[in-house]
This record gives sequence, C-alpha cells and structure tokens, in this order.
Amino acid sequence: MSAAPGAGSVVVVGGGVVGLCTAYYLAAAGLPVEIVERRGLGSGVSRGNAGWICLSHSTPVPAPGVVRYALRSLGRPDSPLYLRPLPDPAFVRWLWRFWRSSTPETFRRGCSAIAELNRTTFDLFDGLREAGVETTLTRPGMVHAFLSAAEARHHLALQREMADGRYPMPDDVVTGEGARLLDDALSSGVRAAYLVEGEGVVDPEAFARGLGESLAASGVKIREQADVTGFRSSAGRVTAVRTTQGEIACTAVVVAAGVRSAGLLGDLGAPLPLQAGKGYSFSVDLTPAPRHTLYFGERRAVASPIGATTRIGGTMELSGNNNRLDWRRVVAVALASRHYLGPWFDDPDDLVGLIRDPWVGGRPFLPDGLPVIDRVPGHDNVFAATGHGMLGVTLGPVTGHRLAEFVRTGRRPEDLAPFRFDRLRGRLSPRRTSAAARCC
Repeated sequence: MSAAPGAGSVVVVGGGVVGLCTAYYLAAAGLPVEIVERRGLGSGVSRGNAGWICLSHSTPVPAPGVVRYALRSLGRPDSPLYLRPLPDPAFVRWLWRFWRSSTPETFRRGCSAIAELNRTTFDLFDGLREAGVETTLTRPGMVHAFLSAAEARHHLALQREMADGRYPMPDDVVTGEGARLLDDALSSGVRAAYLVEGEGVVDPEAFARGLGESLAASGVKIREQADVTGFRSSAGRVTAVRTTQGEIACTAVVVAAGVRSAGLLGDLGAPLPLQAGKGYSFSVDLTPAPRHTLYFGERRAVASPIGATTRIGGTMELSGNNNRLDWRRVVAVALASRHYLGPWFDDPDDLVGLIRDPWVGGRPFLPDGLPVIDRVPGHDNVFAATGHGMLGVTLGPVTGHRLAEFVRTGRRPEDLAPFRFDRLRGRLSPRRTSAAARCC
C-alpha cells in the first residue's frame, strides 16, 4: 500500500473541492485523514466560480485558434481572454508550451481523456448526496445562447464531435423566437440557442461547506488557517508535514492546493509549471432569473442560478500568479452579459450598487490544459491533484475517488493515465518554477 500503516494520517494539503473530495473518499475507505488549509475551507477558487457540473464544457483551454485570439487581446482588458505578458522567463516558457498544446490533435486527445474521467461524475454526486453530503446539485440543463445562428451551429458541431456519443447533445439549434423561449431570461438579441439536457449546477461554497461538515462528523481533523511550511522526508517518503500549527506525522500526503501546489511540489524537487488563469464573477438579482445555466457563446461569459441569485462570470486572464481584482474586468463581464440578458443595467457606474460579491480567483492551469492526478516522482507516498483550471468542481469527486484508490492500493487507475506527472517533467528548473509559481 502507498499509505503504509503506522503512526500518522494521510495529510491532504488544500481545502478546496478537489482536496475535500479526496479526503472524503480516503476517509470513507477507513484511512485516518487530516486536512491542512491555509485559510478557510472552500475559500479559494472553489468559492466564487460558476458552480457548473457539466460534460459539454469539460475541455482543455488550449484549443486550435486560442493563441491567435489571445494575441488579439493584448492591450484590451475588456477581452474575454486577456493576456498581459510578464517579464518572467517562466511565464514566457509557459505560454510557449500552451501554444504547442493548442493543436487539433492534442485538443482532441485532451477532450477524450477528460470525457473518460467524467463518465461517473453524476453517479458520484448521487452517491455523495445519498451519504448525507449537502451537494446542492440540481440538473436544470445548460442553454448555449448565441447572437448568430451560424456561430451557434458551428459551436454545436464542435461539441457533438467532442462528445463522440459519450453524453447526449441536441441534433440542431433553435433559432428566432424559439431560441429565446428556451429560457425566459434571454433577450431579443439572442438569435440562436440549444439546450444540453441534464447539465448541473451547485452552490460551490455550500458544497465545500457540506463536504467539510461531513468530514468533521466522520472524525477527519481539519486544520484551517494553517500554512504548510515544509516536509520531513526519509528514504523517499515524506514522514511529516510542517505547518504553522506544528508538525503532522503522516503515512501519505496529497497536495491539492491549487496554484500554490507548484511551490510545495517544488520544495519536494518536483516542480510543476502552474499559472493562474484568473476568472471573475459576481452575483446579481435578475427579473426574470435564468432557469438553466447559460453559456453566452460569442462573449464566453456564463450565468448560473445559485440559490435565490444569479452568478455571472467569465474571462480568462493570464497576468501572473496573483489575486488582484481589476474592476475593468468585472465591468467587461457585465457588459458581455447584456448582449444576452438585455439591459439589466443602464450605465457601468450603476454596477457598484447592483452587484454583490465581486470575486476574482486564480484557477490553476498547466500548459496543456489537463490536471495532474498522480504520484509525485521521487516520493513513494506523495500524490498531486492540481491544475484542474475551470473544471475543479466538475472533476472534484471523480478526482478524489480515483486518487483515493491510487493512494490506498499503489496502483494507478487506468483513467488517470493521461494525467500523469511525467508528461510535464524536465521542462522547468525546480528553483525557477518554485519561485514563479507561488501565489500571493
């Protein structure tokens, strides 16, 4: 077994959805587990995202044409994909590798890998609910809305190709007045749309809280406001995790700390080229409110019904590993949504009084757009689960379920093969990666 019997617990570093799900399945298998989170559970990227649990948008970000699109965003902070170059060699190398990963063949291979991993996603959510976890999951379906029928048909054709029969997709788009009837919140500007039935949404903060409550009730020790400062190792195994609350003896370690994972893994001599893909969101009361999750095709923004409010989000900002909120990006997302939701505000100056909880989060991205879910090279009992980008909530349960199996048995599940660590090795020096990838 990888998590060898003896004194100590399996220590999960990171209290977001991925870390919490991993801890859940480890504990469910009877292993002693401790969680170390430097802030509060679900306080990072898990808090403000759109909450989608979806199959039709589970794809790598580096796709054919995305680099040209990013280059056109230079100097345009209102662009859905905003690139701000940094004078950092590690960032430049990351962009170069991102470009190398945006070929049709690599994109198709990545889509297939994620789709295979996703096969049991909704079954696992059902299992969590049946076990008493308050997942908050509903499955209203997702409406893809477009300002152009041609663009809608192009997008549907691509999605049908990516689905490859693994999940249901509609045969054609709905145009004209019929498109707007798919969801009452859509405006007259929407000229075409289609509904992917069964796609889900959760309140991500409430989901993380539900997982935390279930873990605490099962005896898992949760250390919040505790930062990991290092590791104690012997003979290729980590024997203790050093934290600001003291040292924790361990039988195994799972690093699931988002962008911060790069620095922690760099300290173990196994760096990862992680960059923060910053996303923005806010909440607003709309009348009528969306009944489905909404994807605004041309503007690449989204809207989700979460509780009694609507969360609007979007953008991909590559501007380094930081959590600085650029109000111009919030305004850009709001303006993008008006094309599809109608004039729910008159002037950008009105937004301060209309929106709640403006949020920015640094979603962890590797240059090929796929996560790492694997044993860490050079350490028999250390595992990594990071780099999920915009798919952390969707892939959280399946990542945790498969990785817990790997930790318990020492055998890699077959569907984790595309997410191996060694596909990214040998490209960046440990020192540069560790320094460049620490998120403030």
